[in-house]
Amino acid sequence: MSSSLSPRKAKPLYSQITLDLLLAVLRKTIFHPFIAWLIPLTLRSLSLPHSHPRMITAYIYAVCITLFAVLARIDDRLAWGSPREMDWDRECVVITGGSGGLGRVIVEMFARKGVSVAVLDVTSPKGGEGEGWEHVHFYHCDVGNIEAVQKVAKQMAADGLHPTILFNLAAILHPSPLLSLPPSLISTSLITNLTSSFNTLHTFLPLLLASPNGGTIVTLSSVLGKLGAANLATYTAAKAGQIALHNSVRAELALPSAPSGADKIRMILVTPGQLATPLFEGIETPNNFLGPVVEPVNLAKVIVERICEGRSGEISLPVYASMIGWLGVLPWSLQRLARWAAGVDGAMEGVVQRRARERAKGE
Repeated sequence: MSSSLSPRKAKPLYSQITLDLLLAVLRKTIFHPFIAWLIPLTLRSLSLPHSHPRMITAYIYAVCITLFAVLARIDDRLAWGSPREMDWDRECVVITGGSGGLGRVIVEMFARKGVSVAVLDVTSPKGGEGEGWEHVHFYHCDVGNIEAVQKVAKQMAADGLHPTILFNLAAILHPSPLLSLPPSLISTSLITNLTSSFNTLHTFLPLLLASPNGGTIVTLSSVLGKLGAANLATYTAAKAGQIALHNSVRAELALPSAPSGADKIRMILVTPGQLATPLFEGIETPNNFLGPVVEPVNLAKVIVERICEGRSGEISLPVYASMIGWLGVLPWSLQRLARWAAGVDGAMEGVVQRRARERAKGE
């Protein structure tokens, strides 16, 4: 299938070296338990005695790395529970905003697996041909309208589609100072970016609860939902609302009074940095080493892998997005310095100014 993402100019090779890449290499080498235990084994092959300081250091290092890996696995199990059983002959994926960007990539991945996919969008996906595309069903739907979502749910039932995996990906972006935003755009942004998630959860969650093997809910928020950013008030407010919605629904499903089937629902919160999708076209990352632009294919692979494992969790790419919560423990003066150094509040200035010039020319 052809990708819906427009080609971008090739970047220099050195720009591919990022903090995420370095950490990935370390996790696969010296921070991996298998590699850590190779060190003392190698030293023993050189006839170094167990009492030698190098051997003792190597043993301590290997034990610490192994213990950390075991504790991380235990923490993951305690935090998110056991995985749900996946039956791919019965799974059905519902994706809002699946006609382009990250959603389109995920649609193609599931289609190639032969999984039924229902795309809910106001624009139909282009180039819907190729392997597995016969499993993709498009429903023209404004997910900001609860009646429209409910109508699609009834049509899906008539088509023999029974949702088990729900993606809330619908999003729009209106970069602008708050006082320059017309009230209509404020309302549209909040409805598309936040209210739509309420609508789909209210409509499809009962169907997921009724599924024999439960279901999975994926909410695409943003690291900006935790940070906020200048010239993106409506977008960041909606993304913060999605994080709160995810946490609240997850807490409700964990209550003793939760409806039947709640224990089989898995929830995944995705809080990425800037994505290389048309939604963020023209926006340059302030720091490519610390905050590289996330390729949709890479993020989609991680999300789909987590779903296939039947697990809950939070996915944050790049690495800084998973550490951003620590920013809140700093004094505000240091937070302000960190925001200035990261360039988060100036990232949209160029886009806002360019669009203002384009509007002025149009007038």
